[in-house]
Amino acid sequence: MTNTSAFDAPLTLAPDAVLVVIDVQQGFEDEQFWGPRDNPEAEQRIAELLTAWQRTGRPVVTVQHGAAAGPLAVGSPGHALKPFVAAATPELHVTKTVNSAFYGTPDLHEWLQRRGATQLVVVGIMTNVCNETTARMGGNLGYDVVFPTDAMHTFAMVGPDGGSIPAEELARSTAAVLHAMRFAKVVRTEEVLDAA
Repeated sequence: MTNTSAFDAPLTLAPDAVLVVIDVQQGFEDEQFWGPRDNPEAEQRIAELLTAWQRTGRPVVTVQHGAAAGPLAVGSPGHALKPFVAAATPELHVTKTVNSAFYGTPDLHEWLQRRGATQLVVVGIMTNVCNETTARMGGNLGYDVVFPTDAMHTFAMVGPDGGSIPAEELARSTAAVLHAMRFAKVVRTEEVLDAA
């Protein structure tokens, strides 16, 4: 696990900090399928980070989910990355069929190890699903994970009791768990841009 003091200190970014942009895909525009979302500014914050990474020469990894069916199904229009992400030139593009970006092709962990990269900035869709899973796994693997919660969003979900949980509540819960259990340093995009 990363040194606990790092979570309480001001954010610093390594010169080779890797921006991991997860599942920013057209299919997430299907509100009828997904339901209400939070954070309408998420895409703007992600775009700002992409611009900063390209300006400073830091590496970008894009991740794309390939579902068997539904709005993100491979071969469907929804599988495509949103244009502002598709226009980026990543150093690595990972495709996956599960939640964690570490279980995709090519192997993200192997690529990071070859580079000697130790710090990841995780952004994208959805906060409490693929982003959180990737952040937890990254923390377990020993990476310094930075989690700017305003550069991501999620959707309301129905719990096992049948009650609907608002997207904002789910995002807040994710931030609390990642922070309290030291999986990731939970920040805002402005802090990351200042450090970049």
